[in-house]
Amino acid sequence: MSPLSAAALARLLGTWHLGAAPAYRELADVVRLLVLDGRVALDTALPSERALSESLGVSRTTVTAAYGLLREQGFLTSGQGSRSRTRIPRTTPAGGTLLTGPMPVAPAPAGPGFASPGLAAPGLAAPEGLIDLAYASLPASGEVVHRAFAAALTELPALLPGFGYDAIGLLPLRQAIAARYTAAGAPTTADQILVTSGAQHALTIILRALAGRQDRVLVEHPSYPNALDGIRAAGCRPTPVAFSSAPARGGDGGRAAPTWDMQALQAALMQQRPKLAYVVPDFHNPTGQVMPDLQRRLLVRAAAAAGTTLVVDETLRELNLDGVETTPVAAFSPPVVTIGSLSKSHWAGLRTGWIRASGDLIQRFAAARTSLDLGGPVMEQLAGAHLVRALDEPLPARLTALRDSRAALLELLAGYLPEWETAYPSGGLSVWCKLPAPISTALTVIAPEHGIRLAAGPRFGIGGAFERYLRVPFTLPPEKLETAVVALRSAQDRLDAAPQLRRTLKDAPAVAIA
Repeated sequence: MSPLSAAALARLLGTWHLGAAPAYRELADVVRLLVLDGRVALDTALPSERALSESLGVSRTTVTAAYGLLREQGFLTSGQGSRSRTRIPRTTPAGGTLLTGPMPVAPAPAGPGFASPGLAAPGLAAPEGLIDLAYASLPASGEVVHRAFAAALTELPALLPGFGYDAIGLLPLRQAIAARYTAAGAPTTADQILVTSGAQHALTIILRALAGRQDRVLVEHPSYPNALDGIRAAGCRPTPVAFSSAPARGGDGGRAAPTWDMQALQAALMQQRPKLAYVVPDFHNPTGQVMPDLQRRLLVRAAAAAGTTLVVDETLRELNLDGVETTPVAAFSPPVVTIGSLSKSHWAGLRTGWIRASGDLIQRFAAARTSLDLGGPVMEQLAGAHLVRALDEPLPARLTALRDSRAALLELLAGYLPEWETAYPSGGLSVWCKLPAPISTALTVIAPEHGIRLAAGPRFGIGGAFERYLRVPFTLPPEKLETAVVALRSAQDRLDAAPQLRRTLKDAPAVAIA
């Protein structure tokens, strides 16, 4: 992990000395919160005591005492002659459990009726009766999907004499996808497209073709959990770069939000020189933020200078709720590798995604794919070609419904949970919320007893970060969202009334996330 400069840490600290406690303690408290919130990534080397004291304009004694307190609390570690590095403690100095995930839940009693209804194994939907907030996905775009499959059925007989295997994908679908990129400002031909069984499949192929075990892969922090899982499963090392600012309170209009720290991204690329960089610039999951074109240009240049292949996930690009105009990152640089999917715009059940890259890379991806599968289902690809060609047809109604649900959710959170801070999402499917205490895992464990299923904040980070955060999707209709938010209020009240419960809920099993 790249060392953090004194100037960068000072910028993250902001106004940290309020005079409510000794300066060293206030400094330690704010650094600790930065680590817990994921804004300073784990295993980051902090600036030297002398450099930080000069940057903050305080005595070196103050910084020394703050670092000493953080070491005592387990948030810093350092060896002889090395810089202090950030970490997450397993327990507090007094022996009490610090709720940083993943941590085990006390085993439930055996026998019928004692199954934990909300902590399903990854890949399983929530049991009937629970409102599922672990997934950020929409139902199918109804008639549009049905019509596409009806048309595909009439086209299928012409393909039956063939073998049915195609590692690159059916030409009509690749042509339709290429035409979409060309219209958006990134000229593309069909031989630059490889069709996959969804975005996760696409990332797996890319990792298999371009990265080896122990290779570094730069990721945003927070990031999409399934992408982090895929990077780890490939034996690669995710290198997190934190967003630069915390969300503002809903009372401030709910529009201030985290954003990409370009200085940190550029520094990490140049110092770490990762093999790949995985980013979600179009309605980032989980924060819903969009990267401006200027930052896209800077990112492309920094990746090229570092020799890093930039992998851009555009799965949520079509869910542009505020009509923000951006250019596909691939338009700024031919070597960019782009992932797309119909899962969020139409239906996850389609399992149709793609990779856009140079023709040479597409051939490498096709070769790497053969160890995973020999091609996608033909019917889904035929239907996908119709859906891509008519991609704009279902979007206006879906975007209108999502805007209504987003407004309803933000209003409900402000009304029922005013102590939560919400980051206003300009697109995507979810709101990233900052909690008043590090209780995300605890909320997730008890949520099923209140009728909902959640994905804890640490699922979106590395090393237990984001215990103060929770992703809340607005994919449900407003009336169901109200039921869900009332349940969240009830679950938090239970934790507030029984602090010992937080210490009992030790490590929750992960739930599936989309």
